Amino acid sequence: MQRHCQHCGAVLVALTFADGKLREQCERCGAVAWRNPTPVGMALIEHEGRLVLIRRLADPLAGYWAPPAGYVETGESVPEAVLREAREETGLEIALDGLLDVYSRADVNVLIVAYRAHVIGGVLAAGDDAIEAGLFAPDEWPQEPPPASGAAIDEWFYGVIRDATAPWRRD
Repeated sequence: MQRHCQHCGAVLVALTFADGKLREQCERCGAVAWRNPTPVGMALIEHEGRLVLIRRLADPLAGYWAPPAGYVETGESVPEAVLREAREETGLEIALDGLLDVYSRADVNVLIVAYRAHVIGGVLAAGDDAIEAGLFAPDEWPQEPPPASGAAIDEWFYGVIRDATAPWRRD
């Protein structure tokens, strides 16, 4: 499948650049089609000593329990995306308590920015992209096996969830 330049519409060709990386470039206008990771905001929401999780509706990791998260949209900051995603997926209004961590991996085209947060309003309910929503204490944590798909993004995202939620789990 051929891809086309977003500037002039000509066909892109794969070229090796001086740094040794293969990139697509337009033969006509010279524009490089950069492939940069897409930012995702994640909320680790603590409420009354428990952590808010959703059971994911869609891939990656459809059916797994995870903190609410989603893509940052044009026109919003990462913190704004985290607040929006939490509201959309859990029905909760939250306040951010600070940056928890930033997760990236070279073979996955996503960058996750995770924040600690707490509830300031709303009612917990599964929203878009969620099958269920729940509050989990450390001794009630859902036990889920590593994904069997073999997809890099599933394996990586599973590890991100395990790392980000480690302070709330007893396993």
